Amino acid sequence: MFTGLIECTGSIIAIRSGILEISSALPLNEIRAGDSVAVNGACLTITTIRNKTLSFDISPETVMRTTFGIMQPGSKVNLERAMRLGGRLDGHLVTGHIDCIGQLETLLQKDNAILLQFSIPKEQARMLVEKGSVAVDGISLTINSVTDNGFSVSIIPHTLSRTTLSEIVTGKKVNIETDIIGKYIARLTAPESVTGGLTMNKLMQNGFI
Repeated sequence: MFTGLIECTGSIIAIRSGILEISSALPLNEIRAGDSVAVNGACLTITTIRNKTLSFDISPETVMRTTFGIMQPGSKVNLERAMRLGGRLDGHLVTGHIDCIGQLETLLQKDNAILLQFSIPKEQARMLVEKGSVAVDGISLTINSVTDNGFSVSIIPHTLSRTTLSEIVTGKKVNIETDIIGKYIARLTAPESVTGGLTMNKLMQNGFI
């Protein structure tokens, strides 16, 4: 589990045959093989550490659902180690399981912030709410507005300076993780769910209303 607060950025050294190698500024004395790291929001397990190079295994499923399939050596990535139980949760609960790939449609400077509008598949957009949370390439962001097929966020200078959003341009593909709470609610209220869908009658039967 992660918070969406990026610790540092790294650069891809190599991505081939199910192996991802990244140069990292993470503190080497605090990490070891087997630790989980969110790389652009995707939870990956460290397999080896050599100097400042971290290696990860990436499955075909991960490649299919993320932007790793189109990234090249030299590409920058956001890095965050797994959160510590009992620590502050300053972002929001991020699982590191990417739901879809989004695309930046517009970029607009507004006072000291930059307004970004992303497009995502309609079935993922329904998991988002205005003023809720979303993870974009692993970055915890507050949603300004939601449409049928996208959402907008405001990026402050601090976030720009510490993440890969400082280099984002229109048309850029990004990893998107929607809010885990929204996904559970959608699953439980779906007519085809194992519960048969959450209804007013079921709420009354169980004493909620």
